[in-house]
Amino acid sequence: MNKTKNLSRYIAEMTIAMLLWGVAWTAGKVSAEHANAHVAAFWRYAISFITIIPVVWYMKIPLGTNAKGVFYMLIAGILTSLFNYFFFAGLAHGQAGYGGTMVTALAPIITYVISIAFLGIEVNLRQVTALAIGIAGALILLKVPFDGFGFLNADSLYFLGCAVVWAMVTIFSQKASRVAHPMFYTLIVFGITAFINMLFALPSHPFDFGFYDSTFWLTIIFIGLLPGTFSTTLYFLSAGKIGAHNTGVFMFIVPIGAILSSWMVYGEEPAFSTVVGCLLAFAAVLLFNLKRSTRQKEAI
Repeated sequence: MNKTKNLSRYIAEMTIAMLLWGVAWTAGKVSAEHANAHVAAFWRYAISFITIIPVVWYMKIPLGTNAKGVFYMLIAGILTSLFNYFFFAGLAHGQAGYGGTMVTALAPIITYVISIAFLGIEVNLRQVTALAIGIAGALILLKVPFDGFGFLNADSLYFLGCAVVWAMVTIFSQKASRVAHPMFYTLIVFGITAFINMLFALPSHPFDFGFYDSTFWLTIIFIGLLPGTFSTTLYFLSAGKIGAHNTGVFMFIVPIGAILSSWMVYGEEPAFSTVVGCLLAFAAVLLFNLKRSTRQKEAI
């Protein structure tokens, strides 16, 4: 009974974390409209870095790694700073619901493609089929069947960049998890990301607190604290209990938070192509991980 109750709690916590990550897309659009991409990018991770320090201290997370871990964290920090800029630049031009859906759906597919093409990951027929479905979903999300290469514009290109960069961050995160605690890894990556984004934000005077209005500060604190530190902590705590092979399924709750919040704040209605493309990508992730999940169950 207790085991079932605990599992239900972890599932609920993971769901909350994913919904908050989705809402972050809409909040990010609000903050980008009241500042600029560089300033918003800096403060988002600066707040997360500052507020995750006491969490790491309270949880008594081991603060150690090796040379490989340092390398992985540095690269992940550089890539995350690029993702962070694309995130706010894309939201300054495009829709929050579409961005949250597109990046969440495309990033896993791109991760699989990179892993197969460059890391020599072996795949079976089922997984090849899953990739084909995922790529079809990606093309529909990008509206290629309807608009051709019309997605090569500011409204979509930044979001596509987010998906590609996040796929690379995912790969380095997986490698770093073997040599460092995930929370320690997150702390260092947050710090590197904030520092790099600060360098680009300095010409815009990010420390001139009176220059930016209360709407910006409220939304950026919300993003840094709740979708940032709070949701990240919930994610790692719950993922360890639910199982890594089940975690990917929860990522598809993110578009729900993004679509609902963008609809409430901006009146953005999701296009039919966005819904279909997301569902195909979701099916692809499930199918791709089916064999791995089965093996793990057998091992248990």
